[in-house]
Amino acid sequence: MIGRADTIGVFQIESRAQMSMLPRLRPRCFYDLVIEVAIVRPGPIQGDMVHPYLRRRQGIEPVTFPSKALEDVLGKTLGVPLFQEQAMRIAIVAAGFSPAEADRLRRAMATFRKTGIIHQFGLRLIDGMVGNGYTRDFAERCFRQIEGFGEYGFPESHAASFALLVYASAWIKHHYPDVFLAALLNSQPMGFYAPAQLVRCARAHGVNVRPPDVNSSAWDAQLEGEIDPKREIKKSKLYDVRLGFASIKGFSAAEAAKLIAARDRGGPFQDIEDLARRSSLLQASLDKLASADAFGSLDLKRRPALWRAKAAAPIGPLFANMDADEPPKQIAADDGIRLLPAMELGEEVAWDYRTLRLSLKAHPMALLRAQCAARKALPAKDLGQARDGARLCVAGLVLVRQRPGSANGVIFATLEDETGIANIIIWPPIFEHFRPTVLGAKIMAVRGRVQRQPDGGRHDVIHVIAEQIDDWSALIHELEAVSADFDNIIAPADEVKRDSCDRRATIKNPSEASLLPSSRDFH
Repeated sequence: MIGRADTIGVFQIESRAQMSMLPRLRPRCFYDLVIEVAIVRPGPIQGDMVHPYLRRRQGIEPVTFPSKALEDVLGKTLGVPLFQEQAMRIAIVAAGFSPAEADRLRRAMATFRKTGIIHQFGLRLIDGMVGNGYTRDFAERCFRQIEGFGEYGFPESHAASFALLVYASAWIKHHYPDVFLAALLNSQPMGFYAPAQLVRCARAHGVNVRPPDVNSSAWDAQLEGEIDPKREIKKSKLYDVRLGFASIKGFSAAEAAKLIAARDRGGPFQDIEDLARRSSLLQASLDKLASADAFGSLDLKRRPALWRAKAAAPIGPLFANMDADEPPKQIAADDGIRLLPAMELGEEVAWDYRTLRLSLKAHPMALLRAQCAARKALPAKDLGQARDGARLCVAGLVLVRQRPGSANGVIFATLEDETGIANIIIWPPIFEHFRPTVLGAKIMAVRGRVQRQPDGGRHDVIHVIAEQIDDWSALIHELEAVSADFDNIIAPADEVKRDSCDRRATIKNPSEASLLPSSRDFH
């Protein structure tokens, strides 16, 4: 699972950079995870450690050591220094540093940009290695790699601690995807991906996810089914995951507590009026439950529920303790409610995103597939069959935008449609040309060239190198007759460095401002 980068939600190895590295490194033992955690860092990248390590691991480049002493230091990492401890030991065994000098080198590795003293250690290291019989070219290359640690590198002990959490997280995701999903949903906000992507991934792993419901949900997401405390790996049926009231946008924990307490006292609610009378929920809370389609157990669809919720005025304190066996006479639903037209699927999906930030009914791009096909955009799954260098167009919801400090201005974007994800690389000139679209599009269409990096197995690393980028966000409005507020449709890790004016540049009118996703700077 890790080797094919099926790691959405897994601690430390769910980022774009890590997911691109995993099929190439293909971890097979615990120490491979230690290296994986450490290698995708600015230090190893800036120090030119990544590609030499991968070439050696894949057998493209021979693993050689200039001395037995350095083989003892670098043997576990195929001759490439990846950890701060290795840099210190190289200084001691190859350059003749004392332990105290090596410790000062360690401190300098994290501060050389501010103090400039790393240069003094560089001369000492290179001269010491040359004096001990190493070539100057090798010594200078070693120092460049060590110098890279000043851009943030890991001690081996730190990487090992993280790797243990990586393995535990991946183990739970693989063997208990239902438990893993519920735990992640109840820990939001966190990680790179929004609940919509976590749910989509879990469903792909066989987990049945149920919507929030007034007669079934708790505040948090929970497991449903006959709970087996001795459940065995791979032998028990997966539980369903019921979304909690916390997933409903704007529905407060206090109102949820009132609803749950009334349900515990008097049993399942029979209709909206019964719920309003027994729980004394605010009118706004009833509206939120109806908008979120949370009355499924009462056999009420969203539109009739919205109508009934408006009529079910909360009961004041004078009638709060009325005998539940003697409810007030209810007004029968009039013909208007019975004749309300059913919502189209696109409208349901739009309302789901508006209220839950996800939809269990359909992916928005599935409903827009005909429009995308007419514009020559391929589904993301077709990238798996595209040849290296082929030019094509893909389109999808923008999940993540990243511009790491070590990437020299390159932006990495992740698009999602109903078939999977497409990883996009946007070079600085293309970004500057399409800047407003890159920063503001909800639905982005990218025309470009396929780049395949073989991993030696069945899971090549595939990117699309962007050449033209278009904003297809207007397609959102075709999901329903009225404009849908798709706030937070993308992941919280929308990470692009940008000027404050970029957001304003994409707003055509004030009503569209709420459609634009928030972003945050991240290195």
